Amino acid sequence: MNRFPDFDMDDRWILSHRSSKNLVEERTPYAFLAEEEHSASGTINIVATVFLTNQECPFRCLMCDLWKNTTRDKSLPGVIPHQIAHALAQLPPARQIKLYNSGNFFDTKAIPPEDYERIAKLLDPFETVIVECHPKLINKRCLQFGDMLRGNLEMAIGLETVHTEVLKKLNKRMNLKEFRQCVKFLTDNGVRTRAFTLLRPPFLTEQEGVIWAKKTLDFAFDSGVECCVVIPTRPGNGAMDWLQSEGFFSPPTFSSLEQVMEYGLQLSAGRVFADLWDLEIFSDCPHCFEMRKKRLKGMNLQQVVLPEITCECNIPETA
Repeated sequence: MNRFPDFDMDDRWILSHRSSKNLVEERTPYAFLAEEEHSASGTINIVATVFLTNQECPFRCLMCDLWKNTTRDKSLPGVIPHQIAHALAQLPPARQIKLYNSGNFFDTKAIPPEDYERIAKLLDPFETVIVECHPKLINKRCLQFGDMLRGNLEMAIGLETVHTEVLKKLNKRMNLKEFRQCVKFLTDNGVRTRAFTLLRPPFLTEQEGVIWAKKTLDFAFDSGVECCVVIPTRPGNGAMDWLQSEGFFSPPTFSSLEQVMEYGLQLSAGRVFADLWDLEIFSDCPHCFEMRKKRLKGMNLQQVVLPEITCECNIPETA
């Protein structure tokens, strides 16, 4: 079988493999929570994370499933501030906040610019405000919003992979040069960046997935990124399930996530986090899963490599 399908996996193809969206309430974030995170200053802080409900991202990446909790129409002025206020009224005090909106904070159809000042006022209590955006939508508007904040702006950007052929197939519509330029623009203007990186995107073997995830961390930090999040690539969005059924994709193993996390921390180039959401699907051993998950969480918080968990599933057989 060829490494890649012999046709373009463009917007039309990706949309044709989707199921229905989830029902969401326009004036309510579809989720919010408080979590701990190792901060850039070295302390462990409470972070308020709000998953905003808004119009779908215009960049339909092959692996993305965030479209499931988006609306069909653009956000009306006042809706996003209402969502943020709703979440903050129920969350505990925190020093940092993540406003993740299933796409791009600076997409004017997702977050109306006329809401920026009201949003910034709601964020006065926070030392750091983290938002996500595609490089092609990062411009002076981002800096203008940052100037409205009492705290510091941090930008989360999907780098995904430095395997150029795979990156092109992901329908990301971004190249590595554009990523570097984007990070430089933000860094030169005092905005810290974090990168989302994929572990074993489609079209790679397990070993290749680990190798290229490590190379992606190297590239991100060399570009000036301060923090990287390693995300195991998941099925479940329709397109990825088709690729899995045809042999073009398999989810990575838990062990591969541990290897890449250990590598990233040993670089000592910046913070590295393993995405812990829905980890059960990557584990094939019920005996050690909870202990290994706890270890990864500890590594996220302490930013050091912790002792490996020994289990029958990872002890080599002897002759």
